[in-house]
Amino acid sequence: MKILFISKDLLAGNLALILQDEGHEVKLYIDDPDRRDNLKGLITQTLDWHAELSWVGEDGLIVFDDVGFARIQNRLRASGYRVFGGSEFGERLETNRYFGQEIFRHHGIKTVPLLDFTDIDKAIDFIRENKGTWVIKQNGPEKEFNYVGCLESGEDTICVLENYKEVSGYGYDRITLHKKIDGIEIGAARYFNGKDWVGPIEISLEHKRLFPGDIGPTTFEMGTLAWYDDNENNTLFQETLAKIKPFLQKADFRGDFSINCIVNENGAFPTEATARFGCPIIHLHTEIHSSPWGEFLFAVASGEPYDLKWKPGYGIVATIALPPFPFHFKGHPISSRGVPVTLGPYATEEIKHIHFEEISKKEEESYFISGDRGYAMYVTALANTVPEAQKLLYRRIEDIHIPKMFYRNDLAKSFVEKDEEKLKKWGYL
Repeated sequence: MKILFISKDLLAGNLALILQDEGHEVKLYIDDPDRRDNLKGLITQTLDWHAELSWVGEDGLIVFDDVGFARIQNRLRASGYRVFGGSEFGERLETNRYFGQEIFRHHGIKTVPLLDFTDIDKAIDFIRENKGTWVIKQNGPEKEFNYVGCLESGEDTICVLENYKEVSGYGYDRITLHKKIDGIEIGAARYFNGKDWVGPIEISLEHKRLFPGDIGPTTFEMGTLAWYDDNENNTLFQETLAKIKPFLQKADFRGDFSINCIVNENGAFPTEATARFGCPIIHLHTEIHSSPWGEFLFAVASGEPYDLKWKPGYGIVATIALPPFPFHFKGHPISSRGVPVTLGPYATEEIKHIHFEEISKKEEESYFISGDRGYAMYVTALANTVPEAQKLLYRRIEDIHIPKMFYRNDLAKSFVEKDEEKLKKWGYL
């Protein structure tokens, strides 16, 4: 099958390699010019995806891996193409948090009151008049400037907002505030084909802080613990995704959809929706799925049911990062571009568990860092228990050698030590 894979900045780029390995004829388009040096020597790239429409045809498959292409997706579907990757109306749940919360409320999902500001001064004035621990959220997939307040006075959140206002390079269109909620952050996700759910429910716990112990700045994500559940009576699913199904049908959404929540003894409170492949969870999906990806994505794009085969157990995915991660601005002098990547014998044997992003390959078949953002690769593991998955994951990482590489070495530790017990007590496990 011919597959045109359209990526904004390689959020799920390694999936294109997997589709190619399955025997499909794949062409990759990377929308961000600064990211086009990645995956060279590994897959055929095109600089104009429009010119490839006649090549992929109505019998092929077009895959979008990120938000930002919704209107294009709708037009392509209307023209007869098979398209995986959301829809215009569905995408708004992620790109406009206030809209998302209104939709959640309308469908009977518990919500967190949100306040939207396009003027930072007004946001600062509001916090001064309404003291408390406030959370700053961006709209859309960007998370670099999100901040969870700690002080009841709100002064730390005010300082962060003042910094965003004064320091050049901190761009924003709209900032959202909400009161901090105590509990455990956990998400539910599932694929949707425009009519119904496809495959099992994904339950995940993200690790967004840069350092072990959940210390430091918020990143896009340092790693995730997740597992699949085929029981539709799952409490988290029933309180979130099950209720949003009519909206996704109306939106003709065809892709991966998730709702991230803070849960406690009072219930599940959605904080954000993801109307696209999640990252790095998409790489863990490739660890869990047994069915061919080409067949699966084609069925979802076509609005057809599909019996997705999958493996039980607990999976963990780790982000392998390099400076200047997690912050990147154009013109930044720090870059790991050109640094060699060495995979030892064990890592080479386990290569299917290593998922590339800012990696390219030379003719002599040596890998090297080909980007400037520091998103080098992701490593995955799946086992019967969480401790077994942890052991397997870090054994694989030990055999990867990149100068200055770093990663979280405590992924899923909090779940094992305290969160699992609380989630069981509250009825979510």
